[in-house]
Amino acid sequence: MGLVLKLIAGIAAGILIGLFTPHWVSQILLTFKSLFGELLFFTIPLLILFFITSGIASLPNNSGKMLGKTLGIAYLSTVCAGIVAFFAASLVVPWLTTEGQTAATDVKTVLEPFITLDVPPVLSVMSALVLAFIFGLGIANTGSQQLKTLSDQGRNIIELLLVKVIIPLLPFYIAGVFAEMAVAGTVFSTLKTFGVILLLAVALHWVYITSMFIIAGLKSGRSPLMLVRNMLPAYFTALGTMSSAATIPVTLQSVRNNKVDNDVANFTVPLCATVHLAGSTITIVSCTVAVMVLHSSLAIPGFFTILPFILMLGVVMLAAPGVPGGAVMSAVGLLGSMLGFGETAVALMIALYMAQDSFGTACNITGDGAIAILVDNSDKSGDS
Repeated sequence: MGLVLKLIAGIAAGILIGLFTPHWVSQILLTFKSLFGELLFFTIPLLILFFITSGIASLPNNSGKMLGKTLGIAYLSTVCAGIVAFFAASLVVPWLTTEGQTAATDVKTVLEPFITLDVPPVLSVMSALVLAFIFGLGIANTGSQQLKTLSDQGRNIIELLLVKVIIPLLPFYIAGVFAEMAVAGTVFSTLKTFGVILLLAVALHWVYITSMFIIAGLKSGRSPLMLVRNMLPAYFTALGTMSSAATIPVTLQSVRNNKVDNDVANFTVPLCATVHLAGSTITIVSCTVAVMVLHSSLAIPGFFTILPFILMLGVVMLAAPGVPGGAVMSAVGLLGSMLGFGETAVALMIALYMAQDSFGTACNITGDGAIAILVDNSDKSGDS
């Protein structure tokens, strides 16, 4: 939660600097934003490569049937959540932010950074994704310990970079973005969209949770209301920790309170904490539509254009590290390569996502409880 407060402070500082200080002060922030952006976009393909490779290689291979069921339900859940979020955001956001779109095209002043550097990534996002699947599946099948160790160590290095450098510096990056918008005269329309999309994302989280537990209740013959009530300790713990991994002990206890078999709970909860990010996907897709509304150069795509993005997002979520903002960091590459997001659009995405990261995480782990019930019920049906 401290990070959220720092991001809010960064937004406020950026607006005040852009509105009330000489332009050279804003240009200092813009220079930092430009240099930091180069580091961020350089890091994203490496994050995807190492995290997905390590994640696939680490999947348990001695319980294939349960693994297949869990991964299948988790992926379907994530994709369906993204599709619903797209339709909801496409209807709500343009209707409430028409003024914002008009204002965004009427730019008063454009500032340039004092210094720019070009640091091209060593891999494209799609190359990193394909390579990660080749090596991840190859390591899982051959049992190559050297490559497994290399992918794990690479993951640890990138996670260290995220935790020690990128995440702590995000408030300054966001401050640069909002200073630029304040100078350009588009900041207040952007803030209006922020409020709309955050409320929409949290509402969609609860629509998703309710739907998942209605399905789980129908399959298990139990009250959906009782199932959700038993998951509330995990939900509120995740609000505070902003980490699915840190919430695993509470999630396990909540799932056991829903009378899920102990072996199924021990298998599905830690796995879903890594591979199931439906709440994060809802937020990313909703924020994507909002940013496209704010940028006249980014038109809201049709369903069959956004569908490949959502399908790939479900895969890339495997790379989301267990740190605040990890999901949106994993999605940044797809936003650029598939939807044409530039640096400013990506920065807005990060700010929007991080403002509600705790709610997205809480939605993720609550959904994990529904998946555990579905897998458990499926196993019992198969046994009978």
